[in-house]
Amino acid sequence: MAKAIGMVEFISIARGMYAADQMVKISDVEIVTASSVCPGKYIAIVHGDVAAVQDSVAVGERVAAEYLVDSIVIPNVSPAVFPAITGATMPDKIRALGIMESFSLASMIIAADAILKSADLQPLELRLGNGLGGKAYFTFTGDVAAVETGVESGKAIAEEKGLLVNAEIIAAPSDRLIPSLF
Repeated sequence: MAKAIGMVEFISIARGMYAADQMVKISDVEIVTASSVCPGKYIAIVHGDVAAVQDSVAVGERVAAEYLVDSIVIPNVSPAVFPAITGATMPDKIRALGIMESFSLASMIIAADAILKSADLQPLELRLGNGLGGKAYFTFTGDVAAVETGVESGKAIAEEKGLLVNAEIIAAPSDRLIPSLF
């Protein structure tokens, strides 16, 4: 089971693809996603054992050179982060809804991990840059108190880096809104 997640963000799609290839050749990691994101950037996200992810991200940073935007490694990441990135989550019930929005893709992954570790919460989606002008957002559900705790945890991460756009809590989302969340 993957214990760590790492991401490298590039301002060149071509260099990003090349670096993603090098990242998986150098270490025993798996690609969570490797794709272009708005506005014309590329991200490579890998998971695996902590040391392998650290090595892979270091290679990605080195290969990126002047095309590097940002990178992260999160050891002992919440296992719920992975399905949220790929949009493969389906909670039993949508209770209160938390929405966190950031200017940074990397910061949003870190915030999502902190949010999921802060309370009994289920992820809905961790959207990274696609169709968002380079922003990212994370939606999650739980009871109102848990969502409030999650939002505060996420805000602490995003505000620390000065990259928080907004955070909202919907205590009882309309049944007409819920289908649009997936």
